[in-house]
Amino acid sequence: MSKDRIYRDYDFSAVEAKWQRVWDETGAFSVREEPGKPKFYLLEMYPYPSGRIHMGHVRNYSIGDVIARFKMMRGANVLHPIGWDALGMPAENAAIKHGIHPQTWTLDNIAHMRSQLRRMGFAYDWSREVNTCLPEYYTWNQWIFLKLFERGQAFRRKSWVNWCPDCRTVLANEQAAGGVCWRCSSPVEQRRMDHWFLKITDYAEELLSGHGELGKWPEHVLLMQKNWIGRSEGAYVDFPVPALDGRSIRVFTTRIDTIYGATFVVLSPEHPFSQALVGPADAPKLQAWVAELRAGSRLRAGEAETAKEGLDTGKTAVNPFTGEAVPIWIANYVLMEYGTGAIMGVPAHDARDFEFATQYGLPIPEVVVPETPSPDRKEDELFEGLGRLVRSGPFTGLASAEAMDKMAAHAEERGFGEKAVTYRLRDWGISRQRYWGTPIPIIHCPDCGTVPVPYDDLPVRIPHEAEFTGEAGSPLEKIPGFVDVACPKCGGPARRETDTMDTFVDSSWYFFRYASPAEDKLPFAREAAAYWMPVDLYIGGVEHAILHLIYARFFTKVLRDFGLTDRGEPFPHYLAQGMVTKDGSAMSKSKGNVVDPDEMIRNFGADALRLFILFASPPEKEFAWNEKGIEGCSRFLGRVWTLFREIEDGLSPAGAASGAHDPAAFARLRKKLHQTIRKVGEDIEKRFHLNTAISAIMEFANVLRETKDALAASAEGRDLLRRAVETLVLALAPFTPHVAEEMWGRLGKERLVLRAAWPSFDPALAEEEKATIVVEVNGKVRDRFETGRDASENEIKAEALALPRIRQLLAGRDVRKVVCIKNKIVNIVV
Repeated sequence: MSKDRIYRDYDFSAVEAKWQRVWDETGAFSVREEPGKPKFYLLEMYPYPSGRIHMGHVRNYSIGDVIARFKMMRGANVLHPIGWDALGMPAENAAIKHGIHPQTWTLDNIAHMRSQLRRMGFAYDWSREVNTCLPEYYTWNQWIFLKLFERGQAFRRKSWVNWCPDCRTVLANEQAAGGVCWRCSSPVEQRRMDHWFLKITDYAEELLSGHGELGKWPEHVLLMQKNWIGRSEGAYVDFPVPALDGRSIRVFTTRIDTIYGATFVVLSPEHPFSQALVGPADAPKLQAWVAELRAGSRLRAGEAETAKEGLDTGKTAVNPFTGEAVPIWIANYVLMEYGTGAIMGVPAHDARDFEFATQYGLPIPEVVVPETPSPDRKEDELFEGLGRLVRSGPFTGLASAEAMDKMAAHAEERGFGEKAVTYRLRDWGISRQRYWGTPIPIIHCPDCGTVPVPYDDLPVRIPHEAEFTGEAGSPLEKIPGFVDVACPKCGGPARRETDTMDTFVDSSWYFFRYASPAEDKLPFAREAAAYWMPVDLYIGGVEHAILHLIYARFFTKVLRDFGLTDRGEPFPHYLAQGMVTKDGSAMSKSKGNVVDPDEMIRNFGADALRLFILFASPPEKEFAWNEKGIEGCSRFLGRVWTLFREIEDGLSPAGAASGAHDPAAFARLRKKLHQTIRKVGEDIEKRFHLNTAISAIMEFANVLRETKDALAASAEGRDLLRRAVETLVLALAPFTPHVAEEMWGRLGKERLVLRAAWPSFDPALAEEEKATIVVEVNGKVRDRFETGRDASENEIKAEALALPRIRQLLAGRDVRKVVCIKNKIVNIVV
C-alpha cells in the first residue's frame, strides 16, 4: 500500500503501529524525579496475567491513559507505570490441568498481555515494569515479613481458618465473606491449623481515622470499609458464675444503659465455658452445633435471618448491677469471633434477643423508654433507641447517653467492668498452602523453635522443581531439598516453613516499588518514594474496596513505621470505575458474552476502541457493550480525518486567501473553540466526565465542518481555521493518541503532540450560553435557576436538588423520581 493511500484513506493499523514504534524508540513516557516540577502519579490497579486482556482492562487503562496524557500536556511530570500481579492459584491450577510449569505459564501470559497493552497505545513507563513472581520483587515481601516478625506483628498460632476445598488453601475472612470463596465461589469450610497472621488490628483505629484524609474517595467505599472494620464503643461487664468456682463470663455491650433489663446470658457454642456448663445429656447437641459452625456456617451464623436455636445450660450467672441470678444459654446466633463470644440478653431493647426470648419464654422487662412517649406505643413493644432509663436502680431517670458513662464508671469502680472499644476487624491470615506464592521466610528448629531466615539469606526462592498433582497440601512440602535445612541459630537439622503468603501481600505495596524498581538495598528508595508518593489518582474496580484497598492502606502505615516513608495514606484520590457488561450481565467466558479486544483492534483500530469505551458511559458507571457504538466511533474518526485533510488542502499555499469571510461563521467557530477547550479540560481534570468531553469534541468537529468553507476565503478566517484544527488535534490527543500524532505531524509540528501544551481559552469567549430551568415539586413551580445549556441531566438534577428552597420543601419527604427536560424543567416527585 502506498504512503499516500495510507494517509488519504487512513490505514489505522499502519499508523498506530508507526506511532507505537516512535514512542518506544524515543522513550516518550519514561520519567525521572525532577524537583521543582509538579509531579502527578497516576496508577491503575495492575492486572493478573491470566493470558489475555479483557474489556474491563481496556476500560480501566483507557480512563487512566486519558488523564495521564492530559496531565503531560498540562506540564506535569507524570509517572504512569504498569506491572503484573503474577503469583496466585490460577497458574498452579494450569500446571495441574495442562502440565505447564506455573512460571512458564505466567511469563508467557505476561509477554502476550504486554503486547496487547502496547497495541492499545497506553502511555506507560515500561522501564518501571514490576513482576511480583520474580525474586527481585518477592525478596522484599520476605523482608517486610521479617520486620513485622521482629515487631511481633507477624505471628503464628493454631486457629480455625477458612478453607476452600476446591482451591485447597486457606482464605482470609475478607476472602470468605458470605461463606463462599472469593475466587471460585465454593462453600467455605473450617479447619483448625497452624497459621501465620499479620496484626492489622494494631491499625484498626488509624484505618478508620484515616478516612478523614480520603475526601476524594466514593462515600460508599468508605462506608464498606467502616462497616468491615466495625468500631464499637461500649463496656466490658463480668457476670460471675457460681458453678465455675468464681470465674466470670465477660460480655461486651454497646448499651450498658439496658443492663437492668438483662434477663439471660448467651454463649457461643465455641465459648471456652460452654462445654463445662452443659450436662452429659446435652453434650452431643453442643458438639453437633460446634461441628456445624466449623463445617462452614460460621461466617453466616451471626446474621439476623439465621433461625435462632438455644440450649439452656441449667446454670446461672449473676447480673452485677441487679445482683439477680440470670440463666445461661448457649445459642447459634452468638459467634466466638465477635466481642467475647458471649452476650447479655436484653430482649426489650435488641431485636435478636427479643426474638430469642419470645421463642423460649424468657422475661422481657423494659428498662429504657422513649424521651417522648407515643400514646400508640404498646408497653411490651420492642424499643432499640436511646431514651430515658426506668426500673434501673440508682440510674433511673437518666438519659441513655449520661447513663452509659456513669454505669461504665460504676462498673470500673466496683471492679466488674470497664469502658472499651472493640472492632469487627480480625488479624490478617496470610498462610496459603500453595506453591506459586512468596515463601514465608521462617525455619522451624526442634531445639531453637521458630527462627527467622537471616536477611543475608534472602530471598527464599520458589524452587523450580515441583510436582503438581492437585492433592491436598502444598507442593513445597514434598520437595526435600526445599524443606530440609540447617537451623541458622544452632546449625542442627531443621524444617523450612512451607506455607506461602497470600498474594494480596504482593499488591499491598507494589505502588511504592514503581518509584525505584531497580532498588536492591531496600523495598524502595526513600528519596524516590518521597518525590512520587502518594499516588495522586488510583483507578480500579469497587470490588477491591475491602480486600486490596484496606491491605494497601495497612501496609503503607507499616512502611511508615519502618521509617521508609512519611506517608500514612497511599491513595488520597480513588476513582472506582464501573464494570463492562454485555447482554445485561458482566462479561465472562461461562456466559459466552466476552468481546475480544484484539478483534476490535483488528477491525476498528485502538483509537476507535479507546474512544468508544470512554464515550458510552461516565467512568464510575456500568458500561454496556454495543458493537454499533464502536462502529460509530470509527466512522467519527474517519470523518475527522477527512475533515482534517480537506482543511489541510485548503490551507496549502495553493489555496491562498483572496477575499472576505462570513462574520457569523467566524464568531460561531471562535466561540465554540474556546468553549471546547474549557469544557474538555474541565471535564477531564475536575470531573472525569470523559464521555461529555468527547461529546464536546464531536460538537466542535461538527461546527468546524459547517464553517470551514465560509472562512477559507480570508487570511483571518484561515488563521482561525488553522488554530481550530490544531485545537481539535490537541483535544483528541489524550483520547485517540495515534491519529492525533499523525495529524499533528502533518501540521508540521516537530515535537510529539503529547509534548505540546494544552491550549488556553478566553473566559469571556468560553462562557456557556445559559438556560433558565424551572423546578417543580409534584407539578407545582417552586423555584428557578440558571445553568449552562451544555450541562448534563445529572448536573441539572443535582443543582435543582441543592437549591435552598427545594431542600427546605423536601425535608423529611421521600423523593420518588426526578424528571429532567434538558434546558427547560426539573420535576421532583415526592
